[in-house]
Amino acid sequence: MANYQTIDPYTEEIIATYTTATTATINKALAVGNAYYQTTQQLGFAGVQARTRQLQRLATIFEQNATRLATTATANMGKLLRESRAEINGSIGVANYYADHGAAALQPHIRQYQGVEQAQISYEPTGIVLAIEPWNFPYTQVMRVFAPNFILGNPVILKHASSVADCALLFTEMVQAAGIEPAALQNLFLTDEQAATVIADQRVQGVALTGSTRAGRAVASEAAQALTKSTLELGGNDAFIVLADADVPAAAAAAVGSRLRNAGQVCVSAKRFIVHQAVAPAFTAAVKAAFAQQKIGDPRDETTTLAPLASQTVQQRIQVQVDLAIAHGATVLVPGGLVPDQPGYFFKPVLLGDITATNPIFDQELFGPVGQLHIVASDQAAIALANHSQYGLAGTVFGATKHAQAIAAQLETGQIFINQQAVAQPELPFGGVKNSGYGREMSEQALFEFANQKVIAY
Repeated sequence: MANYQTIDPYTEEIIATYTTATTATINKALAVGNAYYQTTQQLGFAGVQARTRQLQRLATIFEQNATRLATTATANMGKLLRESRAEINGSIGVANYYADHGAAALQPHIRQYQGVEQAQISYEPTGIVLAIEPWNFPYTQVMRVFAPNFILGNPVILKHASSVADCALLFTEMVQAAGIEPAALQNLFLTDEQAATVIADQRVQGVALTGSTRAGRAVASEAAQALTKSTLELGGNDAFIVLADADVPAAAAAAVGSRLRNAGQVCVSAKRFIVHQAVAPAFTAAVKAAFAQQKIGDPRDETTTLAPLASQTVQQRIQVQVDLAIAHGATVLVPGGLVPDQPGYFFKPVLLGDITATNPIFDQELFGPVGQLHIVASDQAAIALANHSQYGLAGTVFGATKHAQAIAAQLETGQIFINQQAVAQPELPFGGVKNSGYGREMSEQALFEFANQKVIAY
């Protein structure tokens, strides 16, 4: 039977190995989760209010255990320790958001129909939600699904990425330390085939996946066969547009920060720098200098600026993409790539130019520290290039505020950030269009994705 395994991306040493779930374990988890759902469904809105207090306690537990959580994330997926600490703060922020606002959003309310008649609309849980989560943000990705569904009353079964198995176990430990019933969040080390079996079970009423477009298609198909609702947060090839009236130093700093955050392993990071020719020389010079100055090393060392990639698979995949781009005419503006003759899955930043629409990587997601520079002659050319993508997750526009807002309104994507990096916020709906998926995480919208919006007309 396949195993889950955690490997330190800096030392390449195996940390732990876990056996995947047995059929008996899966059946028990489904039974326990369904029993929990039956209880929360009967409690109604009173249960929402009680769970609010438990979620506040979970935020406190995360804060009290921040060092342990952060060091485990760095050991499992290699991110800079300070970025791991920031992720813990982000998870706390998500928990606090739903603790503060969840009950109000789920409050039953009265709506009129036919002018004079009334109906009550209430929000009820629907059943087990399977959360299939990635390795790049091992805590916040889970919290974004768990917190709203916990408030609502849906139990969550977690299928986390193999490489962050320790983080998955630690998250469930924190949940139980907060006094939350273990049935509310159960971690299972599942194979893809076992996950498909779980999706097909009638007690499972929702599937939330964050991952690749390929994984999204597979899960969406499995969920559709079971008539089970799904939400998909998939890849992105996000445009970072720099207009002629942009603050160029600020734009360049944000572009570099966005592209290299988490070693470039962020779905909403800037992937394509689309720059007006009037400011292209200054912007390019600033980005080239910053890319070249990155210091790779131990992610626990505060002087390190670029951590290793999460796995050898990720490292090799992005090198293949860079080589493919160059073979089809891309220009290397900042050389980099695999770092040989030393342990660690390091990848020095690469900046590529002259990538045409015929280049095979033109609309591939580059999940690592590789930037693409496109220089355009007009706003309309920038918009057309940004929209020429199978993806539509996020984007950024730098320029005079009203000018940037006018450009943002014409972009085909789920979220646009003006004069700032694209970063998920708990108050804002998070999700994309086109091959970046469907459904929304965060904000009050996440509370309703797997809710029964029940109408009682009288």
